[in-house]
Amino acid sequence: MSFQPIIPGSGLAGWSFLQSTLARQIEAFEDSAPVQRATDYFVENIGAVSSASDLVQDRRLLEVALGAFGLGEDINNKYFIEKVLSEGTIAEDALANKLTDSRYKEMAQAFAFDTLSPTGQTSFAQEIIEKYERRSFEVAVGEQNETFRLGLNLERELPEIASSRDANDTKWLRILGNPALRAVFETAFGLPSQFGQVDLDQQLGVFKENAERRFGTDEISDFGSPDRLEELTQLYFLQDQIKASSGLDAGSIALTLLQSAGQTQL
Repeated sequence: MSFQPIIPGSGLAGWSFLQSTLARQIEAFEDSAPVQRATDYFVENIGAVSSASDLVQDRRLLEVALGAFGLGEDINNKYFIEKVLSEGTIAEDALANKLTDSRYKEMAQAFAFDTLSPTGQTSFAQEIIEKYERRSFEVAVGEQNETFRLGLNLERELPEIASSRDANDTKWLRILGNPALRAVFETAFGLPSQFGQVDLDQQLGVFKENAERRFGTDEISDFGSPDRLEELTQLYFLQDQIKASSGLDAGSIALTLLQSAGQTQL
């Protein structure tokens, strides 16, 4: 896309500017010609789609559908996406239910091709477009500053998880299954990206332990409050700057990984 967000700096200063101008920048992004063309086409044509096959055969529709769930890089993986969508989520052994990345399940649930799909409803098109516009703006921000993209994603997605009726461990698992949210927490807690190779139960324990130590709570519902969300965001930016300036070597990363994993066995 040709739209370029205005980001005059990095770190907390740049983040503060982005936050203060966010509403105006998002509006300008949504009014840009490429976005208007994409969303208008989606509104005009999604109603005729009744199957996963219909969707993947129309690249312009598929771009919006995937973009709405942050899966734009899968645009050429048509067979995989068709399988995810056609199997849906009702069957326990459906592909979307087996994938670690929760975004595929969210997309399959939204399109519901395994049951009565809502694609013919006007409200459905609008819901997908709203997701597409917001996520696409975040992608545009990420092209200039990936840290800011993850910060915007955190502000959008974490309150939704926090307010859900899921059990606390389920909420944590949703975070662990979301690459962008997971990256924020890993950075905020000073964990290496290789930490994802550790047993899932150990990962859960370490994440909860770090949350308790740094914020005085491991309840994800508490992170739905603006103040706690801001605390997490600031810690993320601080740790990201420290990480960028220190440049941990492979030995340090391995040591951190072993220490973090070992803590859960105490």
